[in-house]
Amino acid sequence: MITLNRKFKKENTETTNGVTVDAPKRISIRDKLLVKEVQEMNENLPTTCSVQFEDPNTLNEFILTVTPDEGYWIGGKFKFSVFVTEDYNMAPPKVKCLTRLWHPNINVDGDICLSLLRQTSIDEHGWAPTRRLKDVVWGLNSLFTDLLNFEDPLNIEAAEMYKQNKTQFQIKVQEYIAMSKGKR
Repeated sequence: MITLNRKFKKENTETTNGVTVDAPKRISIRDKLLVKEVQEMNENLPTTCSVQFEDPNTLNEFILTVTPDEGYWIGGKFKFSVFVTEDYNMAPPKVKCLTRLWHPNINVDGDICLSLLRQTSIDEHGWAPTRRLKDVVWGLNSLFTDLLNFEDPLNIEAAEMYKQNKTQFQIKVQEYIAMSKGKR
């Protein structure tokens, strides 16, 4: 009886003229998509964003930095880790905010409330296979401007503070920005 492990090993090797060689690894659908999408993303980056790949050969993990040039978070520099799973583009990338900030749509654990990052969404604006990495980048960038949502917050305390006292909200946002600058 052949074991699954042996069968797998046999499928991944070829014999040519009596010499056994490892067969070339197949490129996943995700990786094929990422080759095109990373280039497209870089060509269409908002001026307030930059992308950094720790390993240029690993396109499924990168850091996005958003530096808003308007609004409450002007002067801040916010880093997001983006991880594209194997089931991409049927599932959205996993995104986490690495910078602590005071924001109604980003909690203190770095979780993000952005409909296009949801597998399914009530408002029908969730993830769809037609979305691309550039949409994720533009969506995260827009959380600091036009997609800012105080009505459906993830950080309820931040949203309540904004509704009760906008000045106090602005002060707290700037305190978080100052703290994050001190950690650099």
